[in-house]
Amino acid sequence: MLSTCVLHPEAKPHSCFLPVFELPRSKQITNTLGDIIYTNTEIQNKGNDGKLQYFWEAFPVNIGKEGQPPGSSSTKTTYMFTYMDATPERPSLQTLMDDYWDLLPTYQPSITDPEKDLQVKRVLFAFFPTYRTSPLQPDHSRLLAIGDASGIQSPLSFGGFGAITRHLSRISGALSEALDHDLLHKNDLGMIHAYTPNLSAAWMFQKAMSIRFQQESTDPKFINRLLAVNFQVMNDMGEKTMMPFLQDVVRFDGLVGSLAKSFIADPTFMPQIVQHVGLPTLVEWLGHVGMIGLYTALDSASPLVERLVEEVKDEKEKYAWKRRMEAWKYGSGRDYKF
Repeated sequence: MLSTCVLHPEAKPHSCFLPVFELPRSKQITNTLGDIIYTNTEIQNKGNDGKLQYFWEAFPVNIGKEGQPPGSSSTKTTYMFTYMDATPERPSLQTLMDDYWDLLPTYQPSITDPEKDLQVKRVLFAFFPTYRTSPLQPDHSRLLAIGDASGIQSPLSFGGFGAITRHLSRISGALSEALDHDLLHKNDLGMIHAYTPNLSAAWMFQKAMSIRFQQESTDPKFINRLLAVNFQVMNDMGEKTMMPFLQDVVRFDGLVGSLAKSFIADPTFMPQIVQHVGLPTLVEWLGHVGMIGLYTALDSASPLVERLVEEVKDEKEKYAWKRRMEAWKYGSGRDYKF
């Protein structure tokens, strides 16, 4: 299945290939572990089409089902993706799909010949557009985008279902209030998709893991080094740092702590990061990080503010304060439950 989209000038598509296949019995025993953001190649130079870093994810299913060897899985979803801007000269989906099949045996050595070793069940390849100005504000009154259409999904994982489930109670409650009090002007609805600094900060991670078109100075090992240092640091810091990040929630404590320890672990790498992302982008990102800290402090004061808001008589003003408190909670990642 091919998914197409019209790209906004600010859009940065994330292309992915998601084949689901069944393994022969002899290879099922090696098919028990999943991967998240796995790399095993350097930055790929596609000539006039620019440079790309490929990432892999894998999800075995049906582990230990009846009729299979114990601790084995007959079916696996394997996911190759990359981040890039919307420059028209970027590689075609066909080019990237060819790369998927060529590189699959390198990623999973138990597969030597995809055509002979695998029974392909389905193949998905697509572009997912994202926007730096997310969440997107409504352009019209009485109309609000929900889910992926609103841009609340992470620019890293594009996990739309996970994003909407995380925000479902917040959005449903806010919409109920908006309908009850006829607060359906686009400005009122726009408060439901308020600025969330941790979502804006996540753009820096995507920027660091992509290569601008015709950016020639990047070390081919740059992204692998970046991932190795940061994931080692987060792993050493424990689940309270690692798990929110893997579930698309950026928190001030984990972010600042991992940044400081990454700098200590590899201090000579910082100049390369600044050169890769650009100083203006870094300064903008530091502003979002500062706002995460502010939202964290504001959310810690929310119980007191909430008691005061309950005394407010004007329903529109009360609605606005509730949306602000939700923005503080979700924008700081303090909605995350450990």
